[in-house]
Amino acid sequence: MDLDTWLLYLLAATGLSLSPGPNGLLALTHGALHGRRRALYTVSGGVAGFVAIIALSMFGIGALLQASLLWLTVLKWAGGAYLVWLGVQVWRSPPVGTVGAAPGTQAPPGARSGPSLFRQGALSALSNPKAILFFAAFLPQFIDPARSLVVQFAVMAGTFAAIEFATEMFIASVAQRLSTWLARVGRAFNRVCGGLFVAIGAWLPLRT
Repeated sequence: MDLDTWLLYLLAATGLSLSPGPNGLLALTHGALHGRRRALYTVSGGVAGFVAIIALSMFGIGALLQASLLWLTVLKWAGGAYLVWLGVQVWRSPPVGTVGAAPGTQAPPGARSGPSLFRQGALSALSNPKAILFFAAFLPQFIDPARSLVVQFAVMAGTFAAIEFATEMFIASVAQRLSTWLARVGRAFNRVCGGLFVAIGAWLPLRT
């Protein structure tokens, strides 16, 4: 990939990463509930999910979804159902300040495990077929057919992963810094975030 092409991709990927979405909301929620250190699992899972989506899009799955209305519909409703389920879990979470562990301490009983947070982050990214369709349309603008597709995948996936990781960790860090204020609003924060997840999950399958 030429330098000017990569810089244009970097700018576009940064704009995409900064746009609101389920994974940014999840990083915000887990940063407040569990702290920045444990939110690292969530963010890493989300980044892994996006890298998988980029791979699927670059190697043809995006075209399959575009061609098959049935599979697209199935994935839309499955992804929406997962986000609704995730919203219910966030809604039912204990108030901020009663779950997260202080820096350098062990997580209290009942806290979500690292692998569980990683899975939530990954599934939040993978459960939205719109992301696959977006990348399927977005990535070809930067692909040079005369060069190795594997090398270009490594460059583009690595670039987006680095940007997405930095963005979501920033969001999680800000949420942790606000956790004292968030603790005062108790369950309201969880219910707002949970309600947003439910709304997103119900809305995504209905989009054309």
